[in-house]
Amino acid sequence: MTRLRAALVCVASAVLLAGLTPAAAAGGGGPSPADCPEKLPAGTRCFGGKDAAGAYYLIAFPRSWNGTLVMHAHGGPDLGAASPERTSEDLSRWAVMVDQGYAWAGSSYRRGGYGTRMGAEDTENLRRLFGSAFGTPRRTLLHGQSWGGNIAAKTAELYGRHYAGVLLTNGAVAGGTRGYNHRVDLRVVYQYYCRNHPRPDEPQYPLWTGLPADSAMTTADLRARLQECTGYQSPPERRTAVQQRNLSDILAVTRIPERTLASHLQFATFTFRDMVGTRLGGRNPFSNVGVRYTGSHDDAALNRGVARFAADPAARRDLAYDSDLTGEVPIPVLSLHAIDDPTVFVEQESAYRATLRATGRSGLLVQTFTREREHSALSPSGYAAAVDALQRWIDTGRAPTPASVAAACPAFDARYGTGCHFDPGYRPAAFEDRVAPRPGQRHWPAMSGLESWLWSHIPGVGIKP
Repeated sequence: MTRLRAALVCVASAVLLAGLTPAAAAGGGGPSPADCPEKLPAGTRCFGGKDAAGAYYLIAFPRSWNGTLVMHAHGGPDLGAASPERTSEDLSRWAVMVDQGYAWAGSSYRRGGYGTRMGAEDTENLRRLFGSAFGTPRRTLLHGQSWGGNIAAKTAELYGRHYAGVLLTNGAVAGGTRGYNHRVDLRVVYQYYCRNHPRPDEPQYPLWTGLPADSAMTTADLRARLQECTGYQSPPERRTAVQQRNLSDILAVTRIPERTLASHLQFATFTFRDMVGTRLGGRNPFSNVGVRYTGSHDDAALNRGVARFAADPAARRDLAYDSDLTGEVPIPVLSLHAIDDPTVFVEQESAYRATLRATGRSGLLVQTFTREREHSALSPSGYAAAVDALQRWIDTGRAPTPASVAAACPAFDARYGTGCHFDPGYRPAAFEDRVAPRPGQRHWPAMSGLESWLWSHIPGVGIKP
């Protein structure tokens, strides 16, 4: 950007914040001034509200806005009701965006529970609301973290013409029909060894349901059962021999990190109940037919005894239509993923690369990786370097490289001091090397653009918003 253009942007943003914002906020039903989270830079102005669909939203303007809006898609899914606290938490977590001069807007989504297209629609609704209230920004970017990465990638496929680029961080980009297979495997492998979820004297139900709708089980109850079977909360020397063997077998077969075992089991319980019972009308979208489980002390016995089930084709279609990605993105995508992400395995990035390659769009994707171990938040220095690299890509038309993003990071770390952890030479293994593949599921995309178009003509297809 030239100095003159930068000056004009600063002047325009000052006029916008000083003049147009109060007028927009005064209009009925529009954004109203709101308190900014404490982590926001001094001089930030925030506006919030609730849109016509019932989603809460929060918008933040930095003191000196660079003219670019970052639309944020949050992760989850949260299983409770929509709340304004969600957007405030997200803005606090990604305060670095505002500190770097970007306006930021995030939606709570209209309800809790699964619904990727719902999240995409609510994100797009907020983009339109922003434009109506404050005027069209110079540029709009998408940012999605975790499940929000799935939502942002889907938003780019559905509404990409309104956006200039996408930043995906620790994104769940393998989609719904395959991206949850490791949790399907955990559910059945856990039950084979532990036999306490459900217990033999409790009402039985198909494991793919996660949990019956009327169950009063809490996360604390579930963790107590996990502790009972595996002793995962105890030091190794305090576990019984049976607990240690159960734990070792479950971890070896599923390749889920011990530190997030309880979290993944919660997904395979409570999130599955929402997905299957609430969103798919009790129909099963999952299958483990033909999967051979390996890594235990007795694989033959495990494969003979583990529960097996096949997906309902219509349920799988509806989940695919809602959340699988076609790869048909029209704009640049830059991803940032922790190599040791314990929640969304880094191998999902291989699935996304294969998806874009199959549609001839691999030139629109640059993937970067960091030597970090967390899922929910990464180094602010890395976020700042990544979004700046995306901006420069859009400005110049020249794609960055993992090495160039890494080289730019220290300049941002001088401000944040949170470390630059990029590993430019890293390439993740295939998705199927981490998660046991199902027969016929080695090709990508999981849903083609043609399938998506054909299914769109089926009344009631997908997941209801």
